[in-house]
Amino acid sequence: MSDIQSLIKIISKDFDLEEHLSENQLREAMVDAFAYLVDNDFPKLIQILYKADVDQYKLKELLENSTGLSSAEIIADAYINRQLAKIETWKKYSKPH
Repeated sequence: MSDIQSLIKIISKDFDLEEHLSENQLREAMVDAFAYLVDNDFPKLIQILYKADVDQYKLKELLENSTGLSSAEIIADAYINRQLAKIETWKKYSKPH
């Protein structure tokens, strides 16, 4: 399974996604989802980020210091990067020795 397929599988636990998306389509879907949550369901946003183990201090710093990106883009990128890091960890430790 490719990283993008693994990523979609993980993210689909919290978001309703199509199975076959490109990386750009996935990012776009995540930006839209997080924009909605920021505006309409902040408690759910916090819950999703907590469950994904997105570092709140790092995210706060990114939100304060990033220019040219919306908060939804910053949150989506942090969320996706955290999920990719999990996949890398799983691959590292699931290889037969």
